[in-house]
Amino acid sequence: MSWVKVLSESELDQGKRQIVKVEKEKILLVNYGGIIYAVKNACPHLKAPLNKGKITADGAIVCPLHRSAFDLTTGAPKSWIPWPPGIGKLLGAISKEKPLQVYPTRVEEGDIWVEVAE
Repeated sequence: MSWVKVLSESELDQGKRQIVKVEKEKILLVNYGGIIYAVKNACPHLKAPLNKGKITADGAIVCPLHRSAFDLTTGAPKSWIPWPPGIGKLLGAISKEKPLQVYPTRVEEGDIWVEVAE
């Protein structure tokens, strides 16, 4: 594991998000509640981008495609494929729940760092 400087803290205001590329990964940075989160910018179900996903009051990001929700801290699914109605339940039964990849972050001397596997 290694830490990579990805962005200046001043470039990610409260409530904002930004995609950064680290090696081959597209990582979504989210400033929610003054905490910087880093998650893979791909839903583990069908790899849909999450950068336009809603952030919920309980700290989850919702996939805009099938509305699966993932905890920003742990990546654990909070709901798995609830949409579209009827079909979502079937899709959820076929596709096993998978967590969203999350990355540790830190802010140091005004820069955001993300820990990634080497």
